[in-house]
Amino acid sequence: MNAQQKTALASAMQDRPLVAILRGISPEEVEAVGDALVEAGFKMIEVPLNSPRPWQSLERLVKRMPEDVLVGAGTVLDVADVERLGSLGASLLITPNIDADIVEAGKAQELASFIGCMTPSEALMAARSGATALKLFPAARLGVGYFSDVSAILPSDLPVFAVGGVNRDNMADWHAAGVRGFGFGSNLYQPGRHPDEVGTAATSLVAEWQRLEALAAQIDRTEREEDA
Repeated sequence: MNAQQKTALASAMQDRPLVAILRGISPEEVEAVGDALVEAGFKMIEVPLNSPRPWQSLERLVKRMPEDVLVGAGTVLDVADVERLGSLGASLLITPNIDADIVEAGKAQELASFIGCMTPSEALMAARSGATALKLFPAARLGVGYFSDVSAILPSDLPVFAVGGVNRDNMADWHAAGVRGFGFGSNLYQPGRHPDEVGTAATSLVAEWQRLEALAAQIDRTEREEDA
């Protein structure tokens, strides 16, 4: 990861920690969909490796996306794929599970690693392995209460993204519980969905994130004023 990518990552994690998961996308449609996501304000885009010809899609996105947009692969299960991802100039490594060898390979390639976990043991293993962020998956099936319980034993400075069944209607519950980011899949993109539809959905998700952040900031200001 070069200096520009590191700056882009810090900015995205601070201001727009939303990942667009383009599972099933083809190389022929990926550029138009990527453009729609960027216009809507997304800063992180994932192409799962179980999509059709994913490496072609990744290569096209890496070349086309602006410097402040991070591109990476999801469903990464093999060290060789991590090395190939690094050679493309990508930024993100996203997994459905914790595999210490994958995390180590990601660090060697200087990729930001978003590591999938479900149990406290998996979450702590990912944290100790050096994950950039944790991906709670499948989030909706586990529930906000489960996240609240698990988060009590996690490092406070390690971001947790909720992925799986998260949409505009339930973002507020997760945000209030302390989730620091989201990954959106089928509610944002499905194979064959027109880029304009993707852009409309993406705009709505970004707007909801901004609303939640503004509300949280307002509550924080009010509490500080009352304590003063």
